[in-house]
Amino acid sequence: MLFRAATADPADLNRAAAFPADGPVPALTAERIREELASNQFRPEWIWFAEDESGEILARALWWGRADSARPIALDCLQVRSSVVDPVAIASGLLAAAHAAFGALPAYNISLPRDWRSSPVLVDAVAWRREAACRSGLSSEIERLRYEWTPAAEVPVPAGKLIFREGTDEEFLDAFIRVSAGSLDLHTQNELRSMDAEQLAREDIEFYLDCPGERSWWRLAELPDGTLAGLAIPSATPYHRNVGYLGVVAEQRGQGLIDEILAEITRFHASEGADRITATTDTVNVPMAAAFDRAGYEITEIRLVLESPPQWANKLVPDGQRGATAAV
Repeated sequence: MLFRAATADPADLNRAAAFPADGPVPALTAERIREELASNQFRPEWIWFAEDESGEILARALWWGRADSARPIALDCLQVRSSVVDPVAIASGLLAAAHAAFGALPAYNISLPRDWRSSPVLVDAVAWRREAACRSGLSSEIERLRYEWTPAAEVPVPAGKLIFREGTDEEFLDAFIRVSAGSLDLHTQNELRSMDAEQLAREDIEFYLDCPGERSWWRLAELPDGTLAGLAIPSATPYHRNVGYLGVVAEQRGQGLIDEILAEITRFHASEGADRITATTDTVNVPMAAAFDRAGYEITEIRLVLESPPQWANKLVPDGQRGATAAV
């Protein structure tokens, strides 16, 4: 079996785009693959094949990154032909070869319908992908809800509980540190096992500064007396505006303030003409999911994120956002 990256030869890239999307897990269309190649978010060296001795492609993997990324951020698509008897063996070998070439273990995002566990065929298709990912070093798993807001939902009006203002870098560093305490977000919990809150805050700030959103969008949330309540970090991906990061400091939780912070982010993006606002949160973060539901955000998919353990993880996040991370 030969595991290799695609070449820049148009014939090779056409083979990548035309590879059959066998099985029930949603896959990218050939047109979408060509669009991502044109925008430099797919690259030949990020497209990998498993070929048999005759040159037939038995498996294909597509990694994604932003146009300016030095290395891939996430595995977007993994298919093995339905005729293959042992898809785990081929898929795990393909992933391991690519990881060695990248010098990193990008996370694998599997996008699924909300009711995927009710379909035995989908459950089986996820099972072999999960096992292949685990064998290649992606042994940690997080299940996330992907939400979208569109103008079909009402733009929320201010409730008057909070005042939002710009802040200095030092103020935002303090706010990130305080919001991470007691967070229900699994990424935050995992990172805090290997670093302190200030280091994590600095990494999160660096992450959002590197996203397509602007630093000038960020806001501190305060009570009318000037007491810090939380923060709102509207952000963006290469495709849409998104919620980015929001949270309430520990001592102010339980008062429904997260609704007002989420509303502020939604109002901001809507005022800028956004026709879609995306967001994600872990399935276990029930309070945050409930806040999205109340705000008129709709679940569009389940995202199963398979990644390396925290101490080895690629710090980049698949869709350009960390998601709604804080406890509420």
